[in-house]
Amino acid sequence: MHTYTDVSAATARALADLCLDRLSMHAPLDNSLTPDELGAIAGETVTESGIGHDEALRLWEHVFAPACLSVDHPRYLAFIPGAPSKASAAFDMLVGASNVYAGSWLEGSGAVYAENQALRWISDLVGFGEGAGGVFVQGGTIGNLSALVAARETARHNRVGSPPRRWAVLVTDETHSSVKHAVQVVMDAEVISVPGDERGRLTGTALRERLAELSESERDGIFAVVATAGSTNLGVVDDIAGVAAVAQEHGWWLHIDGAYGGAGLAAPSVRHLYAGIEHADSFIVDPHKWLFAPYDSCALIYRDPVLARAAHTQKAGYLDPVNVEGEWNPSDFSVQLTRRARGLPFWFSLAVHGTAAYTDAIEHTLTVARAGRDLIGAAEHVRLLAEPDLSVLIFERIGWSASDYVTWSAEVLNDGFAFVTPTKHDGKVCTRFAIVNPTTTVDDLRQILNSMRQAAR
Repeated sequence: MHTYTDVSAATARALADLCLDRLSMHAPLDNSLTPDELGAIAGETVTESGIGHDEALRLWEHVFAPACLSVDHPRYLAFIPGAPSKASAAFDMLVGASNVYAGSWLEGSGAVYAENQALRWISDLVGFGEGAGGVFVQGGTIGNLSALVAARETARHNRVGSPPRRWAVLVTDETHSSVKHAVQVVMDAEVISVPGDERGRLTGTALRERLAELSESERDGIFAVVATAGSTNLGVVDDIAGVAAVAQEHGWWLHIDGAYGGAGLAAPSVRHLYAGIEHADSFIVDPHKWLFAPYDSCALIYRDPVLARAAHTQKAGYLDPVNVEGEWNPSDFSVQLTRRARGLPFWFSLAVHGTAAYTDAIEHTLTVARAGRDLIGAAEHVRLLAEPDLSVLIFERIGWSASDYVTWSAEVLNDGFAFVTPTKHDGKVCTRFAIVNPTTTVDDLRQILNSMRQAAR
């Protein structure tokens, strides 16, 4: 298995050809299959003697790959899509082949240095000072958890007297589910919900009003507040400046979840929405969403990484060679120890194209989203449900029931036409477009809206 033979060389060339084909193609949307369907087609693939290179490649190319939706398809508008640049996707092949361990400076200094260059650009967008830094982790879930662990450890260190009855974090209903899961399940802390405004935003005013309703013991346990820079369902940005002011008054850690919407910091047309973000203590953004990198990559950045290092550095005899003063070990800044150099594809694309190209691409998607908003506003069969801040459009098909959305969504996916799924807003089933792919056009949105008009119900 570990010898490079004529057979393995032929396999590598075949894989390289498949990679090049995938990079060059207009990828089909494809579709999902059930376990029974896949079992009938593929059979048992892991056997004692192996099925061989050719058969394994055939199964991937003709069975398993077509059963995976193409997230970079221009009409994949469900959830939060991903649309990696060709440069980042191509470089990801090299990252895999190189097998760099990027958890420590000792083992991956070149990779870590390059990743930190990309983190520096994001830090500058946020407005953090020269001392800021962090790490690329798997995704927003790990990023949010790691930041809040650092926040609680900082609160513990700074606290005078006995610990609170229960540690707590302030969120809203629109705060991502990963934050609530991290606080309640992983950290065993309390989630205190703050009502959002008419657009679901967390505001400084609402924070103060909610605090007045809490008991002294509940207030005593608060160590962090999480604001969202682009909510997943609505794409709105919280009142960061107002929230930051309250956090500073009470000495709380302010974490910004910008997993999707943080990329908007690079777009001058919406930069004003993020006012006050420079006062945050930590920030995340997923390059695999709106910053055109392949899965999986989340940039986690601390305004003062010393606090994060104190919370996350693991101590063990076998780690003494990497725990060297003055060296930047990415594993010191999150709950993960082992890590691949997952920030390198993003760095490579940034280095190749320049940051101005990223600004242009993000602004283009915002332009398409605004045109889509106008299409919805002009149509008689659909109704916009929330004014967009960024590139998410949430709307309803007038007269449809919940089952109508499900049926239509399945039909357009089965036709290979589009992937748009139902969601809920104010307790009512509706749907949404999440536009982060620069190849998505206004005509794509128009055709999807027309299909909703034509669908027989």
